[in-house]
Amino acid sequence: MAQGQVFVLSGPPGSGKSTVGARVRQACQDLAFSVSYTTRGPRPGEADGVDYHFIGRQQFLNKLAQGEMVEHVEVYGNLYGTSRQAIAQTVEGGRDLFLDIEVKGGAALKQAFPQGVFIFLVPPSPQELERRLRGRGTESEDKIKERLARVAFELAAARDYTHLVVNDVLDLAVADVLAIIHGDRLRAHRRFPELRRIWGV
Repeated sequence: MAQGQVFVLSGPPGSGKSTVGARVRQACQDLAFSVSYTTRGPRPGEADGVDYHFIGRQQFLNKLAQGEMVEHVEVYGNLYGTSRQAIAQTVEGGRDLFLDIEVKGGAALKQAFPQGVFIFLVPPSPQELERRLRGRGTESEDKIKERLARVAFELAAARDYTHLVVNDVLDLAVADVLAIIHGDRLRAHRRFPELRRIWGV
């Protein structure tokens, strides 16, 4: 059985990665989805075990000490991490895995899975990014300024990703991400086991 692929979607706050990620998973339901752990509280509409595993800081640190996280990062005082076991079981079982994670987490995963597909999502302009952040209505002015101050640093990480998608029109951004996934699945080395099974080559 061929191994599955790791697809990672990252981007700065306000890039729309959660929205794009949800639409991609809806359109491509055979993708497994890795639900990350976080110590931040749920936002309106988010559900535990669906959007994130929401846990306490000490519980997170315990998992970290036990080596359960393949990557982790602290962003704006909150910890985020991905289960090492969840990724290994999925990929080794032959399923493609989709992850929607922060930029620092994406960098750590690229070291662990250099063969993966890493998609960086970016808003069309600084003005649109700020509009989206303010439009959430979930954060203080200080928190918004803190996020905006980090944008340049996070955008610089785009050069380390394999693909770049501009999220100007949502439907087009979703279509671009789906095209990237489909294109990777058509790679010869990924399809050769199927060729061997059918043709006996």
